[in-house]
Amino acid sequence: MILIFGGAYQGKLGYAKDNFKVQSVYDCRSETTGRSISCEPDLSADAICGLDAFVSECEKAGIEAADWFAERLDQWQDKVLIMEDCSQGVVPVDAHQRAAREMNGRLMIYLAGEANEVHRVFCSIGKRIK
Repeated sequence: MILIFGGAYQGKLGYAKDNFKVQSVYDCRSETTGRSISCEPDLSADAICGLDAFVSECEKAGIEAADWFAERLDQWQDKVLIMEDCSQGVVPVDAHQRAAREMNGRLMIYLAGEANEVHRVFCSIGKRIK
């Protein structure tokens, strides 16, 4: 698995498409499934992006995102997973947003530990850090 992370609007998906064999993409933020945000990412796609939106939905539903991924380990081992790094900046006042931000960090730690490669993207420039 390849984990790509970076700030919002930094070109993470474009970087994934340019550097890895990504043909199909599932965006957790899209409405292509008929739902505004799915709490069940389609793990059949080559790349899954918008995992921060998935984490937010997990927090609302009382599901630990890292546990969800751990239970499906065999389904995403050959995928490119793309998520926003929300660990920098102003800490949100809203309790839900703070909890989701903390959960996002826990998921990043778990996925980085499982990943074969980890890439950080800034201004569409990626750097392999693992």
